[in-house]
Amino acid sequence: MSAEATNPATPGPVAGSAARWRARIDLRRLGRAALLGPTARDRLPSAISHVVDAHRAHYPGADLEPLRRAYVLAESSHRGQMRKSGEPYITHPLAVTLILAELGAETTTLTASLLHDTVEDTDVTLDQVGEEFGAEVRYLVDGVTKLEKVDYGAAAEPETFRKMLVATGSDVRVMSIKLADRLHNMRTLGVMRPEKQARIAKVTRDVLIPLAERLGVQALKTELEDLVFAILHPEEYEYTRELIVDNASRADDPLADIADEVRGVLREAGIQAEVLIRPRHFVSVHRVARKRGELRGADFGRLLVLVNEDADCYGVLGELHTCMTPVVSEFKDFIAVPKFNLYQSLHTAVARADGQVAEVLIRTYQMHKVAEAGVIALGNPYAPAPDDPTDGERVDPTRPGWLSRLLDWQEGAPDPDTFWSTLREDLAQDREITVFRPDGGTLGLPEGASCVDAAYAQYGEDAHACIGARVNGRLATLSTVLRDGDTVQLLMGQDPASEPSREWLEHAHTPAARIAIQRWLAAHPAHDDAQESEPERLLEIEEAPATAPRPVGEGAALRSTTDDIVVDRPGATARLAGCCTPVPPDEVTGFAVRGGVVTVHRVECAAVERMKSAGRPEVGVRWGDTTECRVTLHAESFGRPHLLADLTEAMALEGAEIVSATVEPPTQQRVRHTYTVQLPDAAHLPALMRAMRNVPGVYDVNRAQTSGA
Repeated sequence: MSAEATNPATPGPVAGSAARWRARIDLRRLGRAALLGPTARDRLPSAISHVVDAHRAHYPGADLEPLRRAYVLAESSHRGQMRKSGEPYITHPLAVTLILAELGAETTTLTASLLHDTVEDTDVTLDQVGEEFGAEVRYLVDGVTKLEKVDYGAAAEPETFRKMLVATGSDVRVMSIKLADRLHNMRTLGVMRPEKQARIAKVTRDVLIPLAERLGVQALKTELEDLVFAILHPEEYEYTRELIVDNASRADDPLADIADEVRGVLREAGIQAEVLIRPRHFVSVHRVARKRGELRGADFGRLLVLVNEDADCYGVLGELHTCMTPVVSEFKDFIAVPKFNLYQSLHTAVARADGQVAEVLIRTYQMHKVAEAGVIALGNPYAPAPDDPTDGERVDPTRPGWLSRLLDWQEGAPDPDTFWSTLREDLAQDREITVFRPDGGTLGLPEGASCVDAAYAQYGEDAHACIGARVNGRLATLSTVLRDGDTVQLLMGQDPASEPSREWLEHAHTPAARIAIQRWLAAHPAHDDAQESEPERLLEIEEAPATAPRPVGEGAALRSTTDDIVVDRPGATARLAGCCTPVPPDEVTGFAVRGGVVTVHRVECAAVERMKSAGRPEVGVRWGDTTECRVTLHAESFGRPHLLADLTEAMALEGAEIVSATVEPPTQQRVRHTYTVQLPDAAHLPALMRAMRNVPGVYDVNRAQTSGA
């Protein structure tokens, strides 16, 4: 049975509906007859005519001589080799090259694609490739060759794909060739045993399709999805195929009617635009059917509006939302905030009176090219600008942030199995959020990431010293899950001995964070024992207080004030209010209570407003000549070793005598301290509080207040 008989075709025009449907980039047009033909010196072989036609559509002035020479070398080298399908082996590199040519790959990539199996499967050497085609082609062929033939045994997969990842990071064109290679192999998978088909399809689903998504190569990704769908879920695939065929045979087409209405709206607005119908591929139809139940005509495709300029995209959006009924919940702006794979487009939806809803994609022609072909559409991202030589250094300004992160953490993965499990977990997270740093920079993180992940994304292993965060200006624990658009300020400690907590692993979702924490814990096995005694360490006061500690609320903040307060009422005695603990030079006021006592409050105390509202008369009070004061302070901090030693040292340097101190057990990595201190001069209080706040790990210091007067 031929491969074509067992593998699905990409959804495209169905008989009788060509006028209504315009297919996406169709990568299956390469016929067997076009693959073989006579070759002649100094002229293009007919076998690569399809490749040449597709390439010229994107690069009209391209030099085709490298392609001719690459084909001649590949054909002669592979001569006599056959594929399992029975076809000459040269049909494979030709098919892979045509796929890339259709997507707009530049000449160097196509040349390397024709040669991608020669070094591995023939007598051609890498040096010969370099001598004949130059260093760039040599580099690409070497990158593909280093991936080796994938052994689909479980033990071989991790290391194989680690190499694949490294090769991708060195040059994204290497992965482009590999993805096209896998697509053609998947098309011809029908010659293999069913169990091997399923094994290859699962690896394609788990790793290669997510990588295609991240590289933005939607044309490759969608066909790979359909091929995997047909192999792993044949019954559901057949049911979906029947749905598509039945819809194509309908006499009416609501999507076409809506497209005509959109064209009319834009024509009246004077906006030049091309409105196309984009049929959904099989997996997309299947997903929509599971989500919505019974499908309606407009569910089988989407409208694509193509314009020339970015501003026109928003003009189209405005007209559609003004003249038609928009489904506001469906609006997404991926132009202002592109996806992690370079994708840009406006998404919206419009509804008809009969309930039919059409999804609409609005983008420029250039955005569309990138949306279909991703990094392949960007040409050679490593070619230096004429006025900016790189002295041979390879720089990829287009490499997505996710790829940089994967390259960073794969170097730190302790073993292939950890790498493999972490890679699959990361690739399964197909949505990314963007969070902002206070300096205006951004961090790209997977959906569900926490402040722990943000710390390691920004600081690498220096994030071991992170002690907390502020999210949108408010204090937050490191376990806080971030949302798209949040502003995150990471609070870093200054202690070089700062250590990550094992608890962080529970909140780390990115490979970079998890692997960095695991590496540190593995290198410090005694750390777990130390962490178990952390509450006890936090409760230690390493410098003995001047007097025995006593709890706040039992007079710790109170003192005899007859020498400090002057009361404008003969015979009255003063008492400092525990709710606001006034000290010189606070502005104060008083209220008479029973027993001839006047309670003294800071004027901004909430109790003052309550007593005024109740009609209580104020009693004039003022500070006397004394400068000493006793005050109770609350400090909020993140837990870390040696924090109390550093804090009490900072207080002592400011001349504060600690009268009493209590430290509550840590809660969610936060610690609350209460200190009653004696100061020789009340004017030193602001400096003392500043010094306490400057201790790494301390994020707030306030005067103690209690309820009541």
